[in-house]
Amino acid sequence: MTLIINEEQQMLKESAQGFFAEFAPISEFRRLREGGSDYCDVLWKRMVDMGWAAILVPEKYGGLGFGHVGMGQVMEQGGRALAASPLFSSAIVGVSIINLTGSEKQKETLLPQIADGQITLALAVDETRHHGPTDIALSALKTPDGFKLSGRKLGVVDGHCSTKLIVAARTSGEFGDKEGISLFLVDSNTPGIDIKTIPTVDSRSVSTVSFNDAIVPIENLLGSENGGFKGLSAVLDIANAHLAAELLGIASESFDRTLQYLKQRKQFGSFIGSFQALQHRAAHWWSEIELCKSIVLKSLSAIDEGDVRTSELASIAKAKLCEVAELSTNEAIQMHGGVGMTDEYDIGFFIKRARPAQMLFGDYSYHGDRFALMTGY
Repeated sequence: MTLIINEEQQMLKESAQGFFAEFAPISEFRRLREGGSDYCDVLWKRMVDMGWAAILVPEKYGGLGFGHVGMGQVMEQGGRALAASPLFSSAIVGVSIINLTGSEKQKETLLPQIADGQITLALAVDETRHHGPTDIALSALKTPDGFKLSGRKLGVVDGHCSTKLIVAARTSGEFGDKEGISLFLVDSNTPGIDIKTIPTVDSRSVSTVSFNDAIVPIENLLGSENGGFKGLSAVLDIANAHLAAELLGIASESFDRTLQYLKQRKQFGSFIGSFQALQHRAAHWWSEIELCKSIVLKSLSAIDEGDVRTSELASIAKAKLCEVAELSTNEAIQMHGGVGMTDEYDIGFFIKRARPAQMLFGDYSYHGDRFALMTGY
């Protein structure tokens, strides 16, 4: 396939670029940070009005069915703007889980509500500080009243502000087993659930969610009992492909801002962009970003096309973008010099957002190892 986006996807990309420039500039990020807010409800409402919450929702459920390549363009532009919203956790991860594992009744009920912005979802999967989708000990004990959930989830993105949680729990088997994992749709205000908000370095937050014998109705089971890992794994591939798109936006914006700085900053009577050592570093940096554009687009296209290599491509995309986002944000600060570390300059915000995005659902080491195992190394 040709690794270029089509005309409609290009229009969505340009629309997202204009939207974020108008409604989510870095000055808005600073305002939210100073006010102690994760994101602006008004901005999220505008995103919903733009139809972004409905991009991945099939048309039969009131959505646009525009596909992951299209949504990836929005995520990339959001990465450039450092825009915080429930788009990733709800309109990408949440919608994908319901699409892949939900019953027809669950889809008919939930997907239109997500598309309209009536509800938001958050995925609760990890229980340690390192990503491990099989490392689940949170138990779901079947009772006459439903399933009783007991345990704790860490690092739940948007867990504190979501209407519902999608919880990966163990209904059988042992810690580390793929079999015996089930997915549950849980109302955030269910008795027995305690949500603690923890601020992160990127001026956002994650949640620690504790389940103390919380009862979940049987009809809130997503997919089959004990068979949730397949759907969870597929959704994590989708999530990592979109995180790669966001990291591409962060890397690209870091490069563009630094390139302008190289053209403006003078040292020893010359623009520092004229120094050959910095030119060589910038050229290498640019070529790495161009390579990343191809792998991100390939991974998103694979999801839309149902490619059997989707898992491999999602992992290599996330691994490569972790590597290049780290290169980009480090080079951006180094080429800005000492001022790059100051709060006065915006460039430091990009490294603070890149690091949590790199870690979420598996970092470079995790996905490099996963890719190697899947491809026989």
